[in-house]
Formats: sequence, structure tokens, C-alpha cells
Amino acid sequence: CEKFRTARALSDVESRKDPETEPYRSKYSARALLQEVKQQLSAAEEGGEARLLAVRRAVLEYELGVNHTDTEELSAGEEHLQRCTQLLEPHRLSPDCVSLYIQAQNNLGILWSERDEIKTAQTYLESAEALYNQYMKEDGNPPLDPSEHFMAEEEKLTDQERSKRFEKAYTHTLYYLAQVYQHLEMIEKAAQYCHTTLKRQLEYCGYYPVEWAFNAATLSQYYLSKQCFMEARHCLAAASVIFSQAGQVPSAEDNETEQDQQYLRQRKAEIARFWIKYCLNLLQSARQLLEDNIGELDPDRQLELKAQRKKEEDEKEKGRKKAVLFGTSDICDSVLAMEEKVSSMYPLDFQEAREIFLVGQNYVQEAKEFFQVDGYVTDHIKIVQDHSALFKVLAFFEEDYERRCKMHKRRIDMLEPLYADLNPQYYLLISRQLQFELANTYYEMMDLKVAIGNRLEELDSHTIKKINSLAQLAIKYYELFLDSLRNPDKVFPEQLGEDVLRPAMVAKFHIARLYGKLITSDGKKQLENMQTSLEYYTFLVDYCEKYPDAVRAIETELELSKEMVGLLPTRMKRLRAKLYPLI
Repeated sequence: CEKFRTARALSDVESRKDPETEPYRSKYSARALLQEVKQQLSAAEEGGEARLLAVRRAVLEYELGVNHTDTEELSAGEEHLQRCTQLLEPHRLSPDCVSLYIQAQNNLGILWSERDEIKTAQTYLESAEALYNQYMKEDGNPPLDPSEHFMAEEEKLTDQERSKRFEKAYTHTLYYLAQVYQHLEMIEKAAQYCHTTLKRQLEYCGYYPVEWAFNAATLSQYYLSKQCFMEARHCLAAASVIFSQAGQVPSAEDNETEQDQQYLRQRKAEIARFWIKYCLNLLQSARQLLEDNIGELDPDRQLELKAQRKKEEDEKEKGRKKAVLFGTSDICDSVLAMEEKVSSMYPLDFQEAREIFLVGQNYVQEAKEFFQVDGYVTDHIKIVQDHSALFKVLAFFEEDYERRCKMHKRRIDMLEPLYADLNPQYYLLISRQLQFELANTYYEMMDLKVAIGNRLEELDSHTIKKINSLAQLAIKYYELFLDSLRNPDKVFPEQLGEDVLRPAMVAKFHIARLYGKLITSDGKKQLENMQTSLEYYTFLVDYCEKYPDAVRAIETELELSKEMVGLLPTRMKRLRAKLYPLI
């Protein structure tokens, strides 16, 4: 018992202090002690009780198995763990074996997933799960903890402690199963298991706040993909509440290193990014519900949805108004308070949308504090792109065109400096995304200025200048995007890849439209613009004739392009006749 206890202490406690030059020093010492105990047991076999000895040997095989796995000797680890389960097989449902058997199978599951043999891992873990359920149904008493086989009678654990340890082993089974299902792309099942794991960790107080919070925040993504905003918000609120415990819980050594602090800051920023996604998704889903076929807010639909919501609120006693997924009473109140800071209902007007936008924007600032341009270029840019997307979707709810324009201008101001500093050689994909988004933003602003101009008695020179400069800037960025598709000899590809087909065609189509929007009193210039416009429309039509598969990606644009290819030559002919009547 003494040797066994020392081996456990070496493995669990001392090994944390091992020098980097000998990372497994304590593990190897523990292994030597376990081997000694195993030899002593073999010597005792003649006189002892066979069953008891078998179980004790199984405990040693288990410890040796885990030890070898920890030191990255997987084959030896597997042998020991297999021996452990073979020794226990006949008694696996008895209270002195069941916990050990489940833990051995958990470890075999981990071992096989480390070898990327996910299906094999799944078999072991599902069998551990089934055993737990069968034991709880047929017996249900708190079973012995494996360590108790090497304890004196007076050291044995209380039922409460036994139960806690057994439940923890089963929580591990579910935790690894969640990962296995994730790997096998069984997303529904993975989410369900992840959810149960998190819930059990809270119930049995077996969790590290930072890790728990990050896992709960990650789970929110699954609920977002299912448009379950109440559940997603609940996961995030619980994540934020539990994360805040991390600051208060003194760590084992309590002289937290700079590295620990850095890790905390990073996790906090990552949870903030999940909150940004929540706000953005909620706003974008509301936009989809409210927009008409030209992407504007449909007032009738808005009234209808508001009436429907009023009705639902009146009947709310019937429905669930709160998703209670994680709840021990002491954290429930904090989670509720956190949830009340942001709605989980679709925003149906500007005021409601703005409240969600502001929450998202706060988290953008929080995330950017950690993910700065220096050192985290890609992450930083993604966060700013999300910020820009928040402005874009807020603009949808804004009725005033001038104010809407200002929101788009904010997007330009945050994206342009990032683009200017980016080396497209190293960051081609992000560079393209920024070119395209900047072009689209200028394009939207130009459309808004045209709409504002249409309301005036006649266009003043200031508005004309503004429309033309926005159009030119949109063209500039679309052309930059299209140039990025050319090969080193500056030749545009004969056939476009699946990933860039739609953006490239939209860019061509928008440039064609933009040349048509340029305002000039110079007839000759006007003809030139029409000619350029026609060339871009023609490109679309010709490309789709040559590659009929492309039609699916750009049906609407293609229809309009065909129309323009039919109309423009006649218009140009009329204009020529006006300009050069004698020819």
C-alpha cells in the first residue's frame, strides 16, 4: 500500500515539477515502484484469495497502462490496459470492479483516438457508457474507487466520495464521446454529449472554470447554427459567469506565471468573439425575416412580426421563456442577470437592433484588446470584419439614407487602413475578402447617394461629384479583386474556380452597373462609359454560354446582363446620332 501510494504521488504531484530536460523523471520512478508491487503480488499468489489478487493486479495493470500512455509509449500502454480489462471481465459489474473497468475503457478510448483510430475509440467509450448505465440500473450503490484496493480499512472512502469519483469517471466517458462524435461529424450527438458533460461537471464541481467556460461558449455555436438563440445566449451567459470565477480561484501554486495570465486573457477574448457571433447572427437572422425581394425592410412584414410577438408574449406562461441548461441555484441568478443584458428575440426595428449592436460592439473592443494587429493579424482582421458586418446589418434597420451612409463610411474607415498595411503575397485570401468588402461598401454608398439625389429637384454639383467618386472607388476595389485572380503573367483565368466564381461575376456585373451610373455632361465620355459597361455585361453572358454550369451561381445577374446587352447598343446608337449628326 505504501509503495502504491508513493507511486501515485510521484505520478500525480511530483511529475509537475520535473525539469524540462527530464520531463518524465517522476513517471519513470513511479513505474519502477508499480513493477515492484506487481512482483510482490505474484509472490503472494500461492496463499491469497484469487479474486482479490486478480482485482489488485488489474489496478496495477491500469496504473501501468496510464503511466506508459503518459510517457507516450502507446503500445505498452495498450497492453497493460488490455490486461486490466481481461482480468476484470468476469466481474466487471461488481461494485469493486465497475469503476476501474470503466476507467480502463476510457483510457483505451483516449489511446485509440490519439492514434487517429476514431472508430475503435468509439467502441471502447460506448461500451464504458453502456456498462455505467447497466450498473446503475442493476445495482446503483456507490462502487469502490480503484485506489481503495491498496488502502487500509480505516482509510476507505465514504459513500459520498465514492459516488463523486464514479460519476467523475462517467463524465469523462461522455466528454471523450463528445469529441469522438465531433470527429465523426455526428454534430447533433456531439452537441448533446458536450451539453451533458458540462452540466455534470457543474453538478459535481469537477471542472476548471476557464476550460469549462470556453467549452460552453463553443457549444453556443451549435445552437446558433440551429437558430436557437435562447439556448445559445444561455451557454454564453453561463460561460461568462463561470469564467469570472477563474480570477477568484487561487491556483495550486498561486504564483501565476505571465503565461497563465496570457492564457486567461486569450480565453476571455475568445469568449468575447463567441458573443460577437451571437449578436451578429441574431441581427442577420432578423434581417432575413424582414427583407423584401430587393433587400429593403418590408414594413408590412415588420407589423406582422410585431403583432405575432405581442401575441406570443401574452401567452408566455405556456411556453418556456428561459432555457435552463446549466443550473445549480447559486450560479442561476448570475446567469439570469447576464442573460438580461441582451435579447434573444429577433430585433424588429432600429431601436431593438441598436441594443444588440452595442453589446456586440463592446465585445469587439474586448476581443481586440487581446488580438492586436501585432502578432495576431488574421484574428484581428476577422474581428474587425465582424465589426463591419455589425454596422452593415444595423444599416439595414436605419430608415434615414444619410445616416445609413454614415454607417457604411464607418466600415470603410475601419477596413481601409487594414487593407493598406496588408501584404497580399502572404495574406492573399484575406486581402481578397477586404477588396471585395470595400468595393461592396462603396457600391452600397453610391446607390444610397443616387437614391438621395433622386429625391432632389435637380442634382447639384456636390452630389454628382460624390456619386462619381464613390463609383470610382468601388470600381477601383473590384478591379483590384479581379486582378488578384490573374496569373503571374497577368492573364485572367480562362475558367474560374468554384470558390471565386460568384464573387468574380458579381464584381464584373457591379463594374458594368457602376460605369452606367457615372454622371458626365461630356457626351463622348458618356459613350466610352457605355462601351465599357457593355463589355463587362458581355463578359458575363459569354462566360455562361461557354460554361453553362456557372449559370446557377449568378442567375439574377445573368438575366439583367442579357437585358443590358440587348438594350445598350441601341442607346449608344441614339447617343452617337445626337453627337455626330452628320456621320
